[in-house]
Amino acid sequence: MRWPLGLLLAIALLSFAGPPLGAAMGIDPGAVDLTNRLAGLSWQHPLGTDELGRDIFLRLLEGGRVSLTIGIAAALAAAVIGMLIGLVAGYAGGWFDHVLMRLTDAVIALPLLPLLIVLAALDLGKLGVPPWLAQSQQISLVRITVLAVLVGWTTAARLVRGATLATRNRDFVRAARSLGAGTPHILRLHILPNVLGPLIIATTLSVGDVILLESVLSFLGLGIQPPLASWGTMLSNAQETLSDTPMLAVYPGGAIFLTVIACNLLGDALQQRRDPRAARARPAQAQLAARTVSARRAQ
Repeated sequence: MRWPLGLLLAIALLSFAGPPLGAAMGIDPGAVDLTNRLAGLSWQHPLGTDELGRDIFLRLLEGGRVSLTIGIAAALAAAVIGMLIGLVAGYAGGWFDHVLMRLTDAVIALPLLPLLIVLAALDLGKLGVPPWLAQSQQISLVRITVLAVLVGWTTAARLVRGATLATRNRDFVRAARSLGAGTPHILRLHILPNVLGPLIIATTLSVGDVILLESVLSFLGLGIQPPLASWGTMLSNAQETLSDTPMLAVYPGGAIFLTVIACNLLGDALQQRRDPRAARARPAQAQLAARTVSARRAQ
């Protein structure tokens, strides 16, 4: 658990330290310098420059700041929405549970990528969004975050509902109910603490999923828009010079890979710490599976 968390913290600290680092180096990461395009590694430009002469290192940090902001904000918002829906569905039961879970199933059944491409391509001005907001630099960041939340709450909702169903009939909940405790009190003090474990794990894993989603949409030109940078837009821009300077794609691709794998490993480590019996059972199950395969091959 230590090294995935340490890697994530290092990436986050470097990304959010981008502006002071750029000021210390005397470089504007968005400044175009066509006379210095595709320059190699140097003291002034540690990772060289891109096709427009912009510093790759600072652009990578700026892209990490945008991608991590979207990933963390969307994962937390989706977790809150999914938690509320799962708590209501699991505790209330009946037609509340039926309607909310059918809604969850409907969202899960939607073709995710085509739907997101269509929604990301919508003209916000025609949807009634004020022109000053629709044309602002930050609107693409908000749009991607909202889209990720709209399709990302289902996992948290199903997990919280299952944990709530398993908790609502336990003795301490029945005792609180018999003493006259209201539903909000029971949900806040008795149900919620018992469902936070799987919810935190799911939220940690969803950060990586949101970063991948943002990268795909930005790569297709439907995500983060210039002058903002993200790892997906850097990959998209690197297509034009991929044969001559493949490192322009390696840097953001490697950053995406390291961040997503760290999120996944951190989620797995949290799961093992929460349920150590399952973690100890995995090696035994693997050994049993290996013995079974060996026996079948011997036959």
